[in-house]
Amino acid sequence: MTQARTPTDWHPASWQSRPAAQQPTYRDRVHLETVLAQLSQLPPLVTTWEVENLKSKLAAAQRGEAFLLQGGDCAENFEETTSENVVTKLKILLQMSLVMLVGLKKPIIRVGRMAGQYAKPRSADYETKDGVSLPSYRGDIINRPAFTAVDREPDPTLMLRGYERAALTLNFVRSLIDGGFADLHHPENWDLAFVGESAAAAEYHALVQSVSDSLGFFEAMTGEPLHSTHRVEFYTSHEGLHLPYEHAQTRFLKHRGHWYNLTTHFPWIGMRTADLAGAHIEYFRGIANPMGVKIGTSVSDEQLQQLVHVLNPNNEPGRLTLITRFGAKQVEAHLPRVIKAVRATGASVLWVCDPMHGNTETTAEGYKTRRFDNIRAELRSAFRIHQEQGSHLGGVHLELTGENVTECIGGARGLKESDLARAYKSQVDPRLNYEQAMEIAMLIAGRLHTQD
Repeated sequence: MTQARTPTDWHPASWQSRPAAQQPTYRDRVHLETVLAQLSQLPPLVTTWEVENLKSKLAAAQRGEAFLLQGGDCAENFEETTSENVVTKLKILLQMSLVMLVGLKKPIIRVGRMAGQYAKPRSADYETKDGVSLPSYRGDIINRPAFTAVDREPDPTLMLRGYERAALTLNFVRSLIDGGFADLHHPENWDLAFVGESAAAAEYHALVQSVSDSLGFFEAMTGEPLHSTHRVEFYTSHEGLHLPYEHAQTRFLKHRGHWYNLTTHFPWIGMRTADLAGAHIEYFRGIANPMGVKIGTSVSDEQLQQLVHVLNPNNEPGRLTLITRFGAKQVEAHLPRVIKAVRATGASVLWVCDPMHGNTETTAEGYKTRRFDNIRAELRSAFRIHQEQGSHLGGVHLELTGENVTECIGGARGLKESDLARAYKSQVDPRLNYEQAMEIAMLIAGRLHTQD
């Protein structure tokens, strides 16, 4: 396997010489430097062996031997770091992965948008209400949502709070998994309180029973337990948006000879910060983590080819994931061209579909939402187009929750615009609820046969 080499002209702070988009302005620089010094001395949140293990699994997905399920909240907030919320997120991803495992008949790589998804890009630096302009809310790791001058002032201390919440979340997830919570012999442990009300409940429970029966039959025949079914591997991801925070937890591992971002296993670059001359690309090109890049309609073929070269010059397997987000109306026009553009470079990448962000709209009442039919249509088109192009779709990237929210229109219950106000909880972007997420899992697994 070709190993990535840290560029000789790179250092974790070299991004500071480039224009940095989507960064807050900290007025108290002394306070900022004090916090960053503390962060740099705290234990890493993830380990390099976990990072390298994930990279090897993503390389398998590139070859069509595995499938990536990446999902979670659009933005985490500190108040929701509770045991119930963490368990709920883990349950929905485990349920979806089980459905996909049975349908696709290949390993599922589980990556949660969690334990670090505390910063979000904004369309404008300031928000104005009743003639008052204040800094935009950029996520709990930067400032606070209440519309007051004190709350909207970027506060470096929040980076320490974010680190602590991420550590608490990771510790609990690891404890659950090590304790057998994710044992495939007992998927009934993953049922959510309201799962019996779901239209997908009967099919899901029938699938669970078939898995249980199959495991029991195999183990009875061989006389040996399938140890790999008692514990699943789970990884974390977040957008590497807030560069001071990412920089502070970037470490050089002598025995590996590389720099790693140890805030997460799998950071990604958003569309708004994928400038080749910008600070984010400069930072990401030097770390050894596997990484994703969001690709939208505005990305030209030349820019995409340059991104591939800069971020993965050695064509290291598993390193680079391209997450396409075109929208149901644009996917036919853009996905074939970007596949061809990357193929022309000779590079190997993992193609992942984000059917959420390109399908965002705003209702007359001001709710940001997404139509389930559009999400489903973009995903179906992505599978088909990759097949037509001689490529393959190796994963899906979803904003979802295990909660019974009403944020996306449509799905099995036929949610309408008038239903959004009933349980709209997201502070930023709309998420699939439990039923809608399970419908997507069944679609990917080939078990959902309804037409658009």
